[in-house]
Amino acid sequence: MLKIHSEPSKPELASKGPAILALGFRPFFSFAGLAAISLLVLWLGIWSGGMSAPDYYGGIVWHSHEMLFGYAAAVIAGFLLTAVRNWTGAEVPIGTHLALLALLWLAGRLAPLFTGILPVGLIAIVDLAFLPAVAFSLVPPLWKGEQRINRIFVPLLLVMGLANLLVHLQPLSVVNIATRGIDMMLYLVVFLISIIAGRVVPFFTQAVIPGYRASRKPWVEILSTVALGLLALLQPFGLPEQAIGLVALVVGLSQLLRVLVWYDRRIWGIPILWVLYSGYLWLVLGFLLLGLAGFGLLPANLAKHALTVGGIGVLTLGMMARVALGHTGRPIDPPRIMLLVFMVLNLAAVVRVFAPLLWPERYNLWVHLSGGLWILGFLVFSILYLPMLRRPRIDGKAG
Repeated sequence: MLKIHSEPSKPELASKGPAILALGFRPFFSFAGLAAISLLVLWLGIWSGGMSAPDYYGGIVWHSHEMLFGYAAAVIAGFLLTAVRNWTGAEVPIGTHLALLALLWLAGRLAPLFTGILPVGLIAIVDLAFLPAVAFSLVPPLWKGEQRINRIFVPLLLVMGLANLLVHLQPLSVVNIATRGIDMMLYLVVFLISIIAGRVVPFFTQAVIPGYRASRKPWVEILSTVALGLLALLQPFGLPEQAIGLVALVVGLSQLLRVLVWYDRRIWGIPILWVLYSGYLWLVLGFLLLGLAGFGLLPANLAKHALTVGGIGVLTLGMMARVALGHTGRPIDPPRIMLLVFMVLNLAAVVRVFAPLLWPERYNLWVHLSGGLWILGFLVFSILYLPMLRRPRIDGKAG
């Protein structure tokens, strides 16, 4: 996978205003934690028939859209608006600029709730504006950095914006291809996570485990990059399920080879590491299941939940837990209760993916149980981390 480089360290940049706006991870990780809770509470209410989904999207489209373009996009924005400063040493959006980006994200979540009051075109514009806004906000610092490979995130965010447009074309009554846009975004999110994981997971492992040396196999990196990128870009064309399944199998196997190169059995004694590896293994499993689903051997929605609940959910939770500690000046070891949270989120994935295969007649129970475990995990995360995110760094530094 593409190797993302850091620039040589440069002087700390001063921050102004409230601590919550001192660096991108603060507002966006806060929003992500709250969104993970509220979106699942609402979805379980909709699923059980006690609530109605926003008319703009409809039930399952709203759920899928908000988990990807809401929750996942918030994590991505928070990470990039923080990491780019480390990579380049250049100024990133803080203060008012950062607040406007955060409010734009929030407006995209709220606008569909006012269908019938707001014009559908305005709802679409508000939500579609966020990803390009983040992309263009990253252009100045990334183009000041010497490592050109880091600039890949700008076009990647813009292609994510295109996937969002495919979703909005359905409520705008242009063409019914919302599911293609959602699938495209799913694989683009995983593609971005894979790029970032290729740098941070071996780096974190090397920083914690004595004697560990990160390594890569170039042909595995190239294969996993090309296969995953191809899977994402094929989605708008509505190819046969067997073709998608075949590519997914290649992605799963190449990603498995990739993580085996990084692997060291000592990670299982270190929660901040094993949560990242377990999340990555869910991605591997999700693509292998998706490959089987392409040939009609199991339901595709279970494979996609392995990618979302297990892969994206576990990996992003682990990453937020680690990044937030380091960037608030705290030791990297998470609070002890987070070990339980990591286990709970992995259990949520197990229940959502495998329980319906074994006991399909109790499908509603598994949806509610998995959703409840997800909500519990992110509730504990938010209670622990929101106070850190809204307060200045404990070491007195900027950020």
